[in-house]
Amino acid sequence: MPKVLIADRIAQEGVDALKGRAQVDVKLGLSKEELKAALRDYDALIVRSETQVTTDVIEAGEKLVVIGRAGVGVDNINLEAATRRGIAVVNAPTGNTLAAAEHSMALMLALARHIPQASASLRESKWNRSAFVGVELRGKTLGIVGLGRVGSEVARRAASFSMHLLGYDPFVSPDYARNLGVELVSLEDLYKRSDLITVHTPMTDATRGLIGPRELAMMKKGVRLINVARGGIIEEKALLDDLNSRDGKVAGAAVDVFSEEPPRDPMLWELVKHPKVIATPHLGASTAEAQVEVAREVVNEVLLVLDGKPARSTVNLPYMPPDVHKVVAPYLETTTLLGKLAKQLAEGQYLSISLKYAGELANYHTSALRSAALIGVLSGVTDERLNLINAGVAADQRGLRITEEKETTPGDYPSLVTVEVHTQEGSVSLSGGRIQNETHILRVTDYWIDLVPSSPYLLFIDHQDRPGMIGALGSVTGANDINIAFMAVGRLSPRGKAMMVVGLDDPVPPDVLQKIRAIPYIGNARVAKV
Repeated sequence: MPKVLIADRIAQEGVDALKGRAQVDVKLGLSKEELKAALRDYDALIVRSETQVTTDVIEAGEKLVVIGRAGVGVDNINLEAATRRGIAVVNAPTGNTLAAAEHSMALMLALARHIPQASASLRESKWNRSAFVGVELRGKTLGIVGLGRVGSEVARRAASFSMHLLGYDPFVSPDYARNLGVELVSLEDLYKRSDLITVHTPMTDATRGLIGPRELAMMKKGVRLINVARGGIIEEKALLDDLNSRDGKVAGAAVDVFSEEPPRDPMLWELVKHPKVIATPHLGASTAEAQVEVAREVVNEVLLVLDGKPARSTVNLPYMPPDVHKVVAPYLETTTLLGKLAKQLAEGQYLSISLKYAGELANYHTSALRSAALIGVLSGVTDERLNLINAGVAADQRGLRITEEKETTPGDYPSLVTVEVHTQEGSVSLSGGRIQNETHILRVTDYWIDLVPSSPYLLFIDHQDRPGMIGALGSVTGANDINIAFMAVGRLSPRGKAMMVVGLDDPVPPDVLQKIRAIPYIGNARVAKV
């Protein structure tokens, strides 16, 4: 019977689920040295956020097969060290979904009816009904930014209040949104039309400060904002300034998460104490039921690994047989990059994703490559850490249709992978291969091209093949201190349609990108981060 060490407190229901299938020891508050000494005898370790599972802790676990994190984040576990040792790391990404959705609804109702303020007033022996006249949710327009697990559950609950639902999430299919009763719109349209706005996106470079001064200025007078996702998605200083402004748009805000937790910045405390703000100390997942579900979920995942079965929430790479690994593994990085670039180049609402394998690769089982492409396309769209096991599930949850084609006949390259993203605005496809152990991008839509994506930024330019195009581009980048690392050009015919891909060492600010697009004979220019 395997031995499992639980080093942080989890719900008793999770401990009970292990009994009978494993020898369980609960040892809380261990020092690092005590944990290292104890781990030598255990096959599995379960933690929450308190215990730091560092490289030396992992190395001490001579028999460790799996590490379980009772929660979503795994920042306290060294994934690289675990993967190097062949130890699976699993988490519990869905256990707190309903808790977060219900907290969002609770804050929405409290915000609409001034419940905390009215309660505080009554506790001071004041009976002042007229000061707390609220609004009904019925008939109001709710804007939901992000239709992942939590956002989708909020939509289902808000529909029962007879609210009109707007949603923004490029990574869900129109059919999926339609089944939720959500009208998919642009962010700008959502900001302009919504009476209440709730955010449910992960924190990424793209979502940090997603709602700032410019976005607040677009909103209806009297809009109400809810954030139970991540601190900083709504720019806190901008929100405070709007609340303090006589011409501000925001009638009230409900905030469960902060860019600094617990807050130390005086500005954050001013926001927390503002009379138009309802603030809670990151309680989104803090229900007795969520703690039970998280414990049960991580225990189930740990037991799957101990039984030699694949666990859905593995957050590091699974094992592949040597014969498959030799051929397929080098293309995992390539395929992920193709998906990542296709995501950044695609515009509009996602419909489906097509994958094509040509040459030697087509003779092998390609499920890992399918997942690698989805990791590239969907990473940053969800808080869940995507991997070769759960990426397909994330695509299914968003109603994305995935198709695959194989052509075993050798072409110009030993193996070629193509990732094509289809949206309501059109399609974007990229093909890549491996040459001398390096990823090469070999085709972009209709243009054959050959480049090694060795710089941090790639500038894709659709243009007419004309003399002076390269010089004109160089003049703009040079004037703005943007260094060009390399350039590759593909064209359909001399002086016909062409594509230029330029490797850049520096980011391209929006105003500079507009100057590039204004160069004669350039049709479009887009920047992607490698």
